[in-house]
Amino acid sequence: MTDLPSHLAGASDDTLLVHAGQTRSIHGETAEAIYLTSGFVYDSAEAAEARFKGEEGGYIYSRYGNPTVSMFEERMAALDGAEGARATASGMAAVNAALMSLVKAGDHVVASRALFGSCRYIIEELLPRFGVETTIVDGSDIDQWGAAVRKNTKLLFLETPSNPTLRLIDLNIVSAIAHGVGALLVVDNVFATPLLQKPFKHGADIVVYSATKHIDGQGRCLGGVVLASREILDGPLKDFYRHTGPSLSPFNAWVLLKGLETLPLRVERQCSNAAAAADLLAGSAHVASVLYPGRADHPDAALVKRQMLGGGTMAAIDFKGGKQAAFAFLNALKLIRISNNLGDSKSLATHPATTTHQRLTPDQRAELGIGDGMVRISFGIEGQKDLLADIDRALASIA
Repeated sequence: MTDLPSHLAGASDDTLLVHAGQTRSIHGETAEAIYLTSGFVYDSAEAAEARFKGEEGGYIYSRYGNPTVSMFEERMAALDGAEGARATASGMAAVNAALMSLVKAGDHVVASRALFGSCRYIIEELLPRFGVETTIVDGSDIDQWGAAVRKNTKLLFLETPSNPTLRLIDLNIVSAIAHGVGALLVVDNVFATPLLQKPFKHGADIVVYSATKHIDGQGRCLGGVVLASREILDGPLKDFYRHTGPSLSPFNAWVLLKGLETLPLRVERQCSNAAAAADLLAGSAHVASVLYPGRADHPDAALVKRQMLGGGTMAAIDFKGGKQAAFAFLNALKLIRISNNLGDSKSLATHPATTTHQRLTPDQRAELGIGDGMVRISFGIEGQKDLLADIDRALASIA
């Protein structure tokens, strides 16, 4: 884990999210400083030479590292229990960097079928272009993971809970399978948030986030982060990051630092709203099923209790009337707005089959359990009574 000052040793997540990774300038500012600079100066030519050789610490160029970005990285590492972190310009930049920096032609990658569409693009189309073999498995079927790994398998990649069906994968078992063949486990933890699931405690080697989601959580900016060991961060990822340039801007890093301070408060309210709304929706005659990890009828309820610290901020609803009913529900919502983003302070809903997962074929969507009647809702921090009233009105509009 990243080094912490003695007064923060053993501190709660809530405290770390306010105080960890804070480097004050000579001015002693309360809020973190924004270092809006692309480059840095040196006291002498000899100092510049030493810094470029790595013989002297310090910043060289903001594509490589920046003080504000470093504060965000340190805070995320403290929260997740990682040795370190690398911030990126977006969540997909984090996924791409984590995967592409660790494989070469002739290597093999195994990935869960239930992935965000852009992640599947990297696995199924981008990696094979460069001679990396890939295998897609049903992530919830542990036997398929075991059968898919080979001697040349380098990475196993998954998201849990999955987007948008909110199914879980047992990280302890999959990490053991990965390590049994000398491979690394990469986990996309964006839906769970770093508060509700700690993948490193369950054997993960690399964790990635779209910081755009809950970490900012207020629809303001893009960002991502890769968390891993110093060996990975200072080894293959360091050169990939420096030479391909997926760096996070200092301003966005500052916005994300401010978002982290209120993350526990927002996630607690979001989880409460999601749980109440899931119960309301489950009782509707228009609804075939509700997938919410906090409910006892979730297919992976037992695993949720072992692996997560809460039910999460998201729910997936399958309407009996298919696309027509789903669209009628979405169009009748007033407080909950239609958007493909998630993890926001505002409640947002989308129709995965025609938005986030539209590039998949109907058969591929069916394999994942994404039907035309599915609606994904990301719950915000609005008053619960108001949210439930909005959902009630929308349900009543379905013919």
